[in-house]
Amino acid sequence: MIADTELILNADGSIYHLNLKPEDLAHTIILVGDPERVPIVSKYFDTIEVRKGKREFITHTGMLRGKRLSVLSTGIGTDNIDIVLNEIDALINVDFTTKVLREDLRSVDIIRIGTSGSIQGNIPVGTLLASEFAVGFDTLMQFYVKSYTAAEQKLAEAVNRHFSNLSFSPYIGSANPALLKQFAMELPKGITMTAPGFYGPQGRSVRTHNMYPDLIQKANSFITKEGLYITNLEMETAGIYALSNMFGHRALSINAILASRLHEEFCANPAEVIDSAIQYVLNRI
Repeated sequence: MIADTELILNADGSIYHLNLKPEDLAHTIILVGDPERVPIVSKYFDTIEVRKGKREFITHTGMLRGKRLSVLSTGIGTDNIDIVLNEIDALINVDFTTKVLREDLRSVDIIRIGTSGSIQGNIPVGTLLASEFAVGFDTLMQFYVKSYTAAEQKLAEAVNRHFSNLSFSPYIGSANPALLKQFAMELPKGITMTAPGFYGPQGRSVRTHNMYPDLIQKANSFITKEGLYITNLEMETAGIYALSNMFGHRALSINAILASRLHEEFCANPAEVIDSAIQYVLNRI
């Protein structure tokens, strides 16, 4: 039995942060960062049966072309991803009445639609890009015991050699191959760099001195023997991939490129690019 302090439920039986009961969540879940983006996704649903929220965690569940979907906002960063992924798994795989793991553990599909900045000159603003791998420059996975695939271990070794001046070791997450094939056959793919902040951790200096002032240039020059390189920078994907793989869920991240860090350019029509990413994903579900 899971202790009450390990899995906290609200008075109505919903899970602590997401404010959801198991029946509120579909088994195909779209993650967005911004809570205001949830209705921008769910407006395309045929029907909406659940509208719930707490803090930055807003969920709409409904039907689209006969398929039940949930869209859920995570807020920003892998600290929030830690909450969201653990609570999604509990909603799916824990009996809330007895607080015992279900005998038949189940898997869900998790598709992130997020915004991102490119760090390669050949990826223009407005591109939709799929994350084949993600490198976590945060410390989230230092707190979990998890096995990694041979490909993930090999990539982690290459990243640690290239970024040898870091005071921490980045971790690797990978997309689910089936979802990558279903949603990203025609999209450019790459390695996504996940940072634990927007300013210093992404190489920005407004009124600060950065510990790693050449971070973007260093990331831009990374390439493996197989020709894989770091394409873009954001704040959630590595945590989504690593935790999803740990739990046995299938995950994929689709990035709407709104900025070019090399060209110092920001998108003139971000709402249109984000909407195109939403429609792209929904049309392939």
